[in-house]
Amino acid sequence: MTQTQKYSSTAITLHWLIALMIAVAFLVGLYVADLELSPWKLKVLTWHKWTGVTIFLLVLFRILWRLSHRPPEMPAGMSDLMKKLAHLTHLAIYLLMVIVPILGWLHSSAAGVSVVYFNLITLPDLVGKDKALSHLFGELHENGAWALVGLVGLHVAAALKHQLVDKDNLLARMRW
Repeated sequence: MTQTQKYSSTAITLHWLIALMIAVAFLVGLYVADLELSPWKLKVLTWHKWTGVTIFLLVLFRILWRLSHRPPEMPAGMSDLMKKLAHLTHLAIYLLMVIVPILGWLHSSAAGVSVVYFNLITLPDLVGKDKALSHLFGELHENGAWALVGLVGLHVAAALKHQLVDKDNLLARMRW
C-alpha cells in the first residue's frame, strides 16, 4: 500500500492512542459512577479528568494535523451515499471528542471542583458553582460519552464490514 493510500504515521498513532484513551476514560467513568463518595472515588475521578483533558488536547492536535494532511481516498467501489455517511460519522465523532471533555469540565466547574491537570495546572472554572447546572452538565457529559461510544462502535463495525465482507483492505490504511 502506497503512502497516498495510507494515513500518516502521526495520524495512525493519534487514532489508536485516542481510541485507547477514550475506552479507558469511558470504563473508568462507568466504574466511578457507582462508587460511594470516598477518597478512592475522588482519586479515580481525578484520573478520569486527567485522561479527559489529555484526550481533549490530543484531539485538538489531531484536528490540526488532519486539516493540514489530506486523508487517503475512500475505496473506489464505495457509493457516494456511503462516503457521505462515513464523512458525517467521522465529523460527529470528532465533535463529540471535543464536546464530551468540555461538558465534563463544565460539570466539574459547576460542582465547584476545579480541574487540576496532573496536580500541576489548575484549569479555569468555566462557570460558577451551580448545583442545577452541575447536574445538567453531568447528564450531558454522560449522554455524550454514550453517544461517542455508540458512534465508535458503528465506526468499528463499518471498518470490519469493509475488511471481512467487502474485502477492500480498508483497515490497512490505519496500520503502522
